[in-house]
Amino acid sequence: MTPGAALLLAAAGFAAGSINAVAGGGSLVSFPALVASGLTPLAANVTNSVAIWPGYLGSVTAYRAEVRSQRSRVLALGTTAVAGGIAGSVILLTAPVAVFDAIVPILILLGCALLALQPKVAARVAETAAGGRSHTLDLHVATFLAAIYGAYFGGGLGVILLAVLGIFLTDHIQRTNGLKSVLSLVINTVALIAFALFAPVDWGKVAVVAPASLLGGYLGAGVARRLGATALRWTVVTFGVIVAIWLTIR
Repeated sequence: MTPGAALLLAAAGFAAGSINAVAGGGSLVSFPALVASGLTPLAANVTNSVAIWPGYLGSVTAYRAEVRSQRSRVLALGTTAVAGGIAGSVILLTAPVAVFDAIVPILILLGCALLALQPKVAARVAETAAGGRSHTLDLHVATFLAAIYGAYFGGGLGVILLAVLGIFLTDHIQRTNGLKSVLSLVINTVALIAFALFAPVDWGKVAVVAPASLLGGYLGAGVARRLGATALRWTVVTFGVIVAIWLTIR
């Protein structure tokens, strides 16, 4: 790996950690960067899942007060997230590689669509905060499905989780975002263990991306806010659409 390539991967890791801390969707930056570095889509996906794990840890650390205040909720939904993460990891590791290669552009476009709709998701969170609704079973089913997606690919996972939690929970958005961060960490941890044991992870690239992702997850919120939420969101959406088209025609 050349110094220039390593620098670009580190920048992608920092950006992914930052975006995941603020909105979710960081994989739409780090995944294509790994593909561009020469990895196959499947190898890039599993390497990305391992490499951005520290970024989720950084985000949870930043939200530690919100996480501590809802421990029972974290334990309950965390158990569901573990089950979904296992299911998603098994699906990825057992399905034919050609299936992943064919579906990943669609998953990237789905992640882009979710990022583009983030303002509506946030509005929905605000509406349900005053609604007083409780749909425990629906919440666990939706969390399980989100965890399957998160372990299988993960682009836009944070936005999916924020939507799920906002629809089925009545709480302040900052507490919801903290819960989203810890569930993302749980799902990614399950995927990390499975992929480290059974998947073609490129550990050299992990060594470059992971520290940058940790720094981005902890410090990136401030950097992203300087850019502005709207500008950040549409930059990532545009980049993701380009990547999806490139993966389709290459």
